[in-house]
Amino acid sequence: MNRREWIKSALLSAGAISSGSALPQEQVPGKQEHSSFPPPPRKTSGEPMPNILWICTDQQRFDTIQGLSTSIVKTPNLEKFMGDAVTFTNAFVQTPICAPSRGSFLTGRYPHVTGLRANGQRIRPTERLVPRILADYEYTCGLAGKLHLSPCFGGRIEDRIDDGYEVFHWSHDISDQWPGRNDWYVWLERQGVKLPKFPAQQHVWGMPIDPKYTQTAWCADMAIQFMRQQRSFNPWMFSCNIFQPHHPFYPTEEYLSHYDPAKMPDPAYHEGELGNKPVFQTIDHNGAYAGGDISFAKTSAEEHRNITAAYYAMVEQVDTEVGRMLQVLEETGQAENTIVIFMSDHGEMLGDHGMYLKGPYFYDCLTRVPLMIRWPGRFKGGTKVDSLVEMVDLAPTLLEAAGIPVPSGMQGRSLMPLLTGQSKEHRDSVFMEYLDANAAFAIPPMMTSVRTQNWKLTLCDKPRSGELYDLEKDPGEFTNLWNDPHHKDSQEMMLQKLVARMIETTDPLPERHTTW
Repeated sequence: MNRREWIKSALLSAGAISSGSALPQEQVPGKQEHSSFPPPPRKTSGEPMPNILWICTDQQRFDTIQGLSTSIVKTPNLEKFMGDAVTFTNAFVQTPICAPSRGSFLTGRYPHVTGLRANGQRIRPTERLVPRILADYEYTCGLAGKLHLSPCFGGRIEDRIDDGYEVFHWSHDISDQWPGRNDWYVWLERQGVKLPKFPAQQHVWGMPIDPKYTQTAWCADMAIQFMRQQRSFNPWMFSCNIFQPHHPFYPTEEYLSHYDPAKMPDPAYHEGELGNKPVFQTIDHNGAYAGGDISFAKTSAEEHRNITAAYYAMVEQVDTEVGRMLQVLEETGQAENTIVIFMSDHGEMLGDHGMYLKGPYFYDCLTRVPLMIRWPGRFKGGTKVDSLVEMVDLAPTLLEAAGIPVPSGMQGRSLMPLLTGQSKEHRDSVFMEYLDANAAFAIPPMMTSVRTQNWKLTLCDKPRSGELYDLEKDPGEFTNLWNDPHHKDSQEMMLQKLVARMIETTDPLPERHTTW
């Protein structure tokens, strides 16, 4: 039996690998030495390979964390974490929708090359995910929560490729579309807890349950259980994929009570600003997801503030659970050799620009996300990096940190020089795309965007239109300068940059083996 088979057998015996059941949380025993265990793998330099705790929330904006750009949301644990981590203030997703974004940062490749450019598609089986590559180097990889690399709408069970996850606690969201297969619901049933019926046609609701029974807390419980059981079998990687603060805006009653709607900010929207912007924005103004969901136009000022309060309440619970996970790393003596990532797959409009949720547009509130990375003693903790970075950059970063060769197909650029303080420069632009990513629109939105520190340009194919923003003078992106004769040169410059980035993102695979 090789080391990997031995570890898997040991984890099965310990109950760490399950089909979805959660075990009672164990007490943390003292550290034990097991001289008969095969030694954990090391880098070629002889250093131990780091553990990785990868925390990814769903639909969380950049401006929702104390110490960055808000004092309203209560996030003391993340603020403390920032003091030890490298915080990226200009991190952008490659597409503002769930599945394609996740497929992109898990492979280090752009959505249009992974085969997963839209919700409802399945990532190509040949794509190599970070956990699969890590597993090939004897990491034990686990997940709790959402994966979303293949269709799972309407009760369809997500069809997994060879993703590398040995421990897999799947819970796509808080609905019960998958009887017996949403592991969070299975766990709730075993705890004797029955969720109250969700209200129909109600945007905001305080769920009358103990926060410890939420999907957010359950994801953290699964991560904690894994970290405690795995501490003697390093190295490991765990994806804690929390559904909050994704809509519906249903925090618990307890967390919702922390926020007074009357004190919430109004959405950043200028009446009439959508008039010269791509038509999809006007459609979503009247109802998100091409008219099928929450309508900004039909929502009162009071309801806007209620929604913001509920959204912030969900973010606060995320912060609570992050604090619990970080505490367990300390208690088990694993903090020093564990890379911790906190991030989100995309943002949330939250009423800004007259829209809710997400769609075919690239405003910063939708594409700019939190990104904090900690590795004590290795990364330059307590620093903020303002350089532009893309989420495709995460995959090569993690492999380089683990001492693993980066596959030739990865398109991201390692963040290691920024993390270690060796460089302050990284990219001069970020590239984003939205290629019919939501099936709801009658005319499929096909558009790409490029953003620099000072400008942002978006090109929409059908109907042919675009956006151009001067981010120095208009950081809120209210005034569209597309086809403005006074900004002809800037538009031409950004169009050329967009074309260059599109060419640059061409799939490097398959590799060339000979000259002809």
